[in-house]
Amino acid sequence: MSAVQPLSVTEPKAPVRRRSLAPLEPVTARARWLLGFGFFVLFVLVWAFFTLGGFVSPTFLASPVTMAKEGWLLFSEYGFHKDIGMTVWRVFGGFILAAVIAVPLGIAMGAYKGIEAFFEPFVSFCRYLPASAFIPLLILWAGIGEAQKILVIFIGSVFQITLMVAVTVGGARRDLVEAAYTLGAGHKGIVTRVLIPGAAPEIAETLRLVLGWAWTYVIVAELIGSSSGIGHMITDSQSLLNTGQIIFGIIIIGLIGLVSDFAFKALNHRLFAWSFVR
Repeated sequence: MSAVQPLSVTEPKAPVRRRSLAPLEPVTARARWLLGFGFFVLFVLVWAFFTLGGFVSPTFLASPVTMAKEGWLLFSEYGFHKDIGMTVWRVFGGFILAAVIAVPLGIAMGAYKGIEAFFEPFVSFCRYLPASAFIPLLILWAGIGEAQKILVIFIGSVFQITLMVAVTVGGARRDLVEAAYTLGAGHKGIVTRVLIPGAAPEIAETLRLVLGWAWTYVIVAELIGSSSGIGHMITDSQSLLNTGQIIFGIIIIGLIGLVSDFAFKALNHRLFAWSFVR
């Protein structure tokens, strides 16, 4: 009798996965830069196609060439660098003032539930109020000088930072807190040696995000009673229907914000390198 041959079972082949398209698959730093730069190039090409091709009137949208010429004119004849300096000063002045007040208050709210219960309803209420709504009052209280513009950015930033920091500190790991108590730490030591160091990277990221929001408030702050700044230039250009200068001012704000964001992110990586290790 011939032996019965076992049936051969063919195992199904695993599907071939293209790693570059896999969900959550990271890309190299070079690919990230190329993809990000490529989108900007594509955006400018589409913009140039519709404006230089005559599909959109120059009254409503200037071409990239016109925008570049108007930008050069702003720097060479109108001292636009001074406007940029004033806007940067206002943004960072209001933001730093907000951070100095909001970070300690947020840490206290996150660490002590009694303080949180006292401040949280008011902070949550205020963070929904648009900063622009305070401009009439701020003009009455502080005039139309630099204080009014810095306070607009301050109001737009301080409540957001406070609540986000409080949530970050309050979300500390309970096992670390209990371990610190077991090792003999007191209440003050829990805050200074467990809660704050553990939350520091997230607090830094919170500040980075809110700095980006602060740039959105500066134009509102410079719309009324301002004789300098990027927002003032944009308002003047609007009255002259000069869309080239308007677009150039918007792009300058975006570039400064992008540079400050990259600098903040690099500083966070340097200060808290351990938190970015995966």
